[in-house]
Amino acid sequence: MLKYVVIGIGGFAGALARYALGSYIGSRLGVRFPYGTFVINMSGSFLLGFIAALLARSTASQYWRYLIPIGFIGAYTTFSTFEYETLRAVQDGQPMIGLLNVVLSVVIGFVAVWAGAALGRVFL
Repeated sequence: MLKYVVIGIGGFAGALARYALGSYIGSRLGVRFPYGTFVINMSGSFLLGFIAALLARSTASQYWRYLIPIGFIGAYTTFSTFEYETLRAVQDGQPMIGLLNVVLSVVIGFVAVWAGAALGRVFL
């Protein structure tokens, strides 16, 4: 039960960080390009890679794995998880799986968000 509380605490902090940073960047750079989301996705990808590498070599409590990568970074951005899983596929000698993950995620993700938006307009 404690792991769920730890994930929730990390998720709460990650969601707040995402909102605060995205709002700040949007107010400074405008919204013509999604600068806030881009910075969040790139920084989240960097953080997940960095934290995963540190925790892989660490004897720290398992709760740090729940708090930071799953809770905080998971709420901050799921893009980082996508990037890390792609990296792991390539590192595991499966570059085609990594490429397939990128192509399918981007193409099907775009189709899914388009379809969801289209369906949402039906209910307006």
